[in-house]
Amino acid sequence: MYPDELFNILGVSIDLYTICFIVGIIACLIYMRIAMKKSGYSPTASDTILVVGIFAIMFGLAFAVLFQSFYDFLKHPDGGFRITGRMTFLGGLLGGIFAYLGIYLLYTKLINPRLKEGNFFKSDMNKGIWYAIRFIPPSITLAHAFGRIGCLCAGCCHGEPTDAWFGIYNAELGQNAVPVQLFEAIFLFILTAFMIILFFKFKFIDNLALYLVSYGVWRFMIEFFRADDRGGKIFGLYPSQFWSIIMVIAGIAFFFIYRYFDKKLTPEEYTN
Repeated sequence: MYPDELFNILGVSIDLYTICFIVGIIACLIYMRIAMKKSGYSPTASDTILVVGIFAIMFGLAFAVLFQSFYDFLKHPDGGFRITGRMTFLGGLLGGIFAYLGIYLLYTKLINPRLKEGNFFKSDMNKGIWYAIRFIPPSITLAHAFGRIGCLCAGCCHGEPTDAWFGIYNAELGQNAVPVQLFEAIFLFILTAFMIILFFKFKFIDNLALYLVSYGVWRFMIEFFRADDRGGKIFGLYPSQFWSIIMVIAGIAFFFIYRYFDKKLTPEEYTN
């Protein structure tokens, strides 16, 4: 594809990967704003969740870099642990989730209750993160899909060399490769649309469990067709395959946990 710089802004190099990344984040935030409005969130509750999400994205990026640097260290321990700048999505996802929960709970449980009415930072949390879990997953897959298009443009995360008709030229390999990035982007866009329809049309509450299981299975399988350097293996598995198994297990467990507690917290939805 085209990994080269398109233009430069104040010394910052802008390429297609960067543009796709930014478009993905914007699309994610726009979707969340619409989803919260349709779900009856107050403006301040919506703002709180979005602002916390922006901070979580920044933490997620840092964790994505740390995870990949750790994988690189496992493969080449003699070189010592170094921050390489490379990223892995699953590391960013895990880091982002924990960062979001930490910041959200800090604000809603400690800071917000102590703010006086009329304070600019005071939020009317008429609905919180518990209900939002139902429609948050499409925002993740939407941003991730654009990110994978960026990977295709940059030539990273590429597949095995191929002479098949669907192969796309990869600058790193110097030949056509299986466009696993494009396949994953298509999968994520389809999954995004599917989850949005399930929630808004059928009031489906288990989108997070669906996302964790479906993406975990997909990511485990697609790793067999990748040929880029992904770092050292964990228990004989590529790092992403190891975390994919964890995602599937977590998704199955979360299905039952969320159903159990949701029935107690929102009993009216189970009696109507």
